[in-house]
Amino acid sequence: MKKTNIKFGTDGFRGIIAKDFTFETVENILNAVSYYLHSQNSNKNTLIIGYDPRFMASDFANFAANFMQNQGFDIVLSSKVVPTPVIAYQAKYYPNSTGAVMFTASHNPKEYQGIKFIPNYGGPANKEITDAIIQYIDRPVKEFSKGRLEIKSFEEEYFKHIETLIDFDAIKKNPPKIIYDGLYSSSISYFDELLKRNGISYESYNMFHSSDFGGGLPEPKEKFMKHTKSGFITVANDGDADRYGVIDEKGNYISPNIILAILLKYLSNKGLTGKMIKTVGVSSIVDIVAKKLNIQTITTPVGFKWLSEEMQKNRTILAGEDSGGLSTGLHIPEKDGIYANLLIIEAISKSNKKLFELVEEIKNFAGKEFYQDRVDVKLDNSIQAEILQEKFKKFDSISNFKIKEKIFSDGIKALLDDDCSWVLIRKSGTEPLLRFYIEADTVDKLNEIKDFVNKNTAV
Repeated sequence: MKKTNIKFGTDGFRGIIAKDFTFETVENILNAVSYYLHSQNSNKNTLIIGYDPRFMASDFANFAANFMQNQGFDIVLSSKVVPTPVIAYQAKYYPNSTGAVMFTASHNPKEYQGIKFIPNYGGPANKEITDAIIQYIDRPVKEFSKGRLEIKSFEEEYFKHIETLIDFDAIKKNPPKIIYDGLYSSSISYFDELLKRNGISYESYNMFHSSDFGGGLPEPKEKFMKHTKSGFITVANDGDADRYGVIDEKGNYISPNIILAILLKYLSNKGLTGKMIKTVGVSSIVDIVAKKLNIQTITTPVGFKWLSEEMQKNRTILAGEDSGGLSTGLHIPEKDGIYANLLIIEAISKSNKKLFELVEEIKNFAGKEFYQDRVDVKLDNSIQAEILQEKFKKFDSISNFKIKEKIFSDGIKALLDDDCSWVLIRKSGTEPLLRFYIEADTVDKLNEIKDFVNKNTAV
């Protein structure tokens, strides 16, 4: 087998189709997963396989099913496009499950494809597992007695589970006006079906699967969520439906940071208890809200695999990241954009308020407002990232602000001396980018810091 440079990012392996992501690469990864699973000496032998709407995703899934059958596993293959959280739920709860393989590149551009291994705890593979899998890359393919193949639709079990988590009766009694933008993603026929079967009306757009996601990015952000209407909230998911996006009744995109703060307060008032688990890039407003609610926070590196790890160790009220991923301790330890959007709708219905009112309420509760932005620097090579990181590591100040403290848990987080602003510098785990996350308590400060970053990253 030809040597392949395979590295796992924050959530699996991704690459450009026919360049980095090929059937040969997939076979190499699957073979390594097989070695890893056989090394566990488990009596569980059923492997779940799913795929999103991307180009050739179903072909890769069928290839994987055949290959892993020949590795001795009983395969349960999705009969159609399926969201990652649905597959993760099956990885945890399907009888005799040893885990799952999902083909998706999440929110990446259409030319990318990816593969995730989801262990049978129903969350992203942690570093210990991915490091173990990488050790088996380029091993020779072994032969085993061929396993069975079943082709199955997974939605019903997932629907029933979500219906135990979301108060659909409360939503039905006091529903907000909902626009669901399918964004050509895998959440189509899952999110809308949950609304439909619970008697909740909605308007919908972009309700078919498209391998190029309608020519845009499969990302639930303001730029791509075009269908809004006064008095309506608009909700959407990314390509594999593990991220969420929401626009309020006035047409304003609501940051996932604000959504986390709103939901933390809502879940606490609902009587849920546990820790707030968040990534290092999450806004300080979540820390403030948690402190006022007497909820302990745990901060992890960027990537839901770190949140998942902490969720399995701690009673969790809410876990989330600033990029639009969240879950709760009542659900699987994997981000779920379908569940997230339904939870937001429930919070709106039960509060008897508009989303924009909940946004103002949480800002008043926190007593401070924060503004975020991000600068992405495209990398030609890894050396470029190291040079820039070293450059910023040596700075004692950023613009007119002294650096009060530097945190190195994931990249470099510089806390500034106004006690409100910070800059986080880290390499993307999914794309060739060096990201600069910026937060400040005024727009002027935010722009000042952003200008400094742009000047010092210009080629």
